[in-house]
Amino acid sequence: MSNFRKSNSKLVYSTDTGRVSETENQNQQTKKGDGIVRVKREVKGRKGKPVTTIHGIEADNDTLKEIASKLKRKCGVGGSLKNGVIEIQGDKRDTIIPELEKEGFKVKRAGG
Repeated sequence: MSNFRKSNSKLVYSTDTGRVSETENQNQQTKKGDGIVRVKREVKGRKGKPVTTIHGIEADNDTLKEIASKLKRKCGVGGSLKNGVIEIQGDKRDTIIPELEKEGFKVKRAGG
């Protein structure tokens, strides 16, 4: 059995780009998300009732509330905003994805 310790080393070489400078490495770590909005259907913890959740919109709380309000009106259902995640009642992915793309977001369907 060998005694390898986990080290907190920083990336110094990448096969994609070659040597990585300190500033590039720091810029990669400070990014919050990847810029992709993920729309998925969830039922866990909701007594089997589907909810469409929207993750990854990087905006302040007021903007998120406006987006959630627009989507709820467009779908004709209720919903809420919890911890930066928009929840829309029902499986409304087919309605939500084109609406978010019209707003200029890069959207992916996530989950099942």
